[in-house]
Amino acid sequence: MNNYKTYSIKEIFLTLQGEGHNAGKTAVFCRFSGCNLWNGNEKDRKNAVCSFCDTDFKGVNGINGGKYHLQPLVEKITSLWPKLKRNKFIVFTGGEPLLQLDNKLIKKVKDKGFKVAVETNGTLPVSKLIDWVCVSPKIESKLVVTKGDEIKVVYPQDGINLSVFEKYNFEHFYLQPLDNKNFILNNKKTIEYILKNPKWKLSVQTHKYLKIK
Repeated sequence: MNNYKTYSIKEIFLTLQGEGHNAGKTAVFCRFSGCNLWNGNEKDRKNAVCSFCDTDFKGVNGINGGKYHLQPLVEKITSLWPKLKRNKFIVFTGGEPLLQLDNKLIKKVKDKGFKVAVETNGTLPVSKLIDWVCVSPKIESKLVVTKGDEIKVVYPQDGINLSVFEKYNFEHFYLQPLDNKNFILNNKKTIEYILKNPKWKLSVQTHKYLKIK
C-alpha cells in the first residue's frame, strides 16, 4: 500500500461514547468522511439507501478535520488522549469508516496502546485486527458482516424483520429508536418490541440528552 495514502477525516475529538454497549466510556472519535449508502447531500437524502442518518460526515471541515497521511493522523489521535492515562479507546466511525480504515492505521494506533472499535453499516468486510465491532444495518443494504460484538439496529425501519438479525453471531443485540419527527412513537414501539423479545436491549443516544458531541 502507498505510504502516502491520504485519509479524509471529518472530525476527531475526545468524548464519551453516547450509545450502545460502551455508552459512557471515554473515547477518541475519529470520523471519516464519506459513506456508501448516502452521499451526504440533503437533496439526495430521500433516495438514499440510508435516508435517516443523523450525522454530518460530508467534507473535512469538522474539529481537527482535514486530509491526513498516516503518521500525522496517529499523532493527532494520540494527542487527544489524557496524558499518562491508560484504558485508551478509539472509535472509528463515519459515514462509513471501512471505506478508508486499513490495517496500517489500525496497527499504528494499537501500537500506541489503543483498543480499537469500529461502527459500521456492515456492508464491507471488517479487519480481524479490530477489537470491537459494532454493526448498524440498514434494511435496504446487503449485510456482509454477520458477526461481531454488538449489532445496533435503528428501529423501526420499513420492512425490517428483526428475527433475521437474531440468527447472526453477535454478543449484544440493541435496538435504538429512530430519531425523527415520530421519535416519541418510535420510542414506544422500540420498548414494546424489546419487552416481547428480551434478546434485545435498548440503546439510548445519551450524548443528545447530555448535549455533548
